[in-house]
Amino acid sequence: MNDHKIINDPVFGFIKIPRGVLYDIVQHPLMQRLNRINQLGLASVVYPGARHTRFQHSLGAFHLMSEAILSLQQKGNFIFDSEAEAVQAAILMHDIGHGPFSHVLENTLIRDISHEDISLMMMEEVNHDLGGQLNLAISVFKGNYPKDFLHQLISSQLDMDRLDYLRRDSFYTGVTEGNIGSARIIKMLNVINDSLVVESKGIYSLENYLTTRRLMYWQVYLHKTAVACEKVLVNTLLRAKDLTREGIDVFASPALHYFLSNDVDRTWFVTHDEALKMYEDLDDSDIWSAMKAWKYHDDKILSTLAADMLERRIFKVEVNEMPVGEERIDEIAGQIAAKMQISHEDALRYMMSINTIQKDMYNVDDDCITILYKDGTTKDISEASELLNVQLLSKKIRKYYLCYQRFK
Repeated sequence: MNDHKIINDPVFGFIKIPRGVLYDIVQHPLMQRLNRINQLGLASVVYPGARHTRFQHSLGAFHLMSEAILSLQQKGNFIFDSEAEAVQAAILMHDIGHGPFSHVLENTLIRDISHEDISLMMMEEVNHDLGGQLNLAISVFKGNYPKDFLHQLISSQLDMDRLDYLRRDSFYTGVTEGNIGSARIIKMLNVINDSLVVESKGIYSLENYLTTRRLMYWQVYLHKTAVACEKVLVNTLLRAKDLTREGIDVFASPALHYFLSNDVDRTWFVTHDEALKMYEDLDDSDIWSAMKAWKYHDDKILSTLAADMLERRIFKVEVNEMPVGEERIDEIAGQIAAKMQISHEDALRYMMSINTIQKDMYNVDDDCITILYKDGTTKDISEASELLNVQLLSKKIRKYYLCYQRFK
C-alpha cells in the first residue's frame, strides 16, 4: 500500500500528499469547498485562462512548503517531523476561510472580519473533526510557536503562499513575465537567528521575484477591467442586500439569503453559531445562480447590474493620477439617472464606483528580506541589490479609479 497519494499539478508536476493527517485535511469538506472558489475572482474577464481554484493553489503552496522544509533540513536546520507536518498542515489550510470571489464579500456581505479570522475558525473546526491533531499547526499559523521561521514560511515577504500564487497565476493567465524561479529561491533559503534568510547566490532570483510581483499586481490583480468588474459585482450584491432589507423578495440560496438579510460582522459571527455554517455553504455558484435570477427581477437597478455581470458589460473605467472632482462625478450620475430613470442618489450608490487603489510592493519597515553572505554577514535586499531601486519599489503608487455604467 502506498504511503502517499500523488496529484498531478500542471505547474509543479507530481505533488505527493502523505497518508494520515495531511491527506485527511485535503479530504475534509471545508478544503473540498475551495474547489468551488476561483483563485483569481473575476480576473477571467481579462484572462480567460484564469479559472484555477483556491484548492489548486493550496496544494501548490503545500508542495513548495514540503520542498522548503527538505532544503532547510539538508542545510542542517533542525526541524522535528511533528513541526514539518504542522507547517505543511498550516499552509494547506491558510486560505480555507476565503469566500466566493476572493475579497469581494469582505465589505459587502460581511464586514469588520477578514478571511484570515474566518480561516482560523474553520481550522479549529477541522482540528475538532480530526481529534485535536492540528494544535501545533494552528499555533504555527498564528505565530505563537517558538520557532518563528516556521511562521515566516507561511506568512512573510517570501512565504510559500506568494511563491505559489505568483507562479500559478502567471501560468494560468499566460502572463509569462510573471514566472518566478520558485525552485531556486527555495534552494537558497536558510535560517539565521530563527529568521529566514536568502543566501547571496539567490539575489538575482529575488530581484526577479520582487519586480515580477509588481508587474503581476498592476497587470493582473489590479487590472482596471478586473477591478471594474469587481465593482459591478459589489454593487449588485449591495442592491440585492438593500432590497432584501426593504422586504422585497430577491432570489437566493439559503446561505446567500442569510447574508443578504442580516448585518453580519465580527460580533455577529461570535454570537451566532449558524453564521459560520452558512458561510461554509457559500461559494461562487451561489452568486452566479442568484444573478441568473436577478437578471429578470422587476427592480431595474438589480436586473441591469446582474445582466452586466452575466453578459460581461463591465463598468467603464477612468484611471486618474489625481482624485476625481465632485462635478465630474455628479455629471456622470446625472446622465445615468436620466438614462435609467432612477434617482440621482441611486445612480451614485449603485451604478458607479469611486476607488483609490494603491499597492506597496516592498515595505522596508514592514517586512525585510535578509541576504546572507558567505562570511556570515547579512544585509537587507534593499542594500544588497545593485539592480533594484528599492525607493522605487517601495514607493506608494496611488491610482484613482472612476467606474460607471456604460450604455450602448
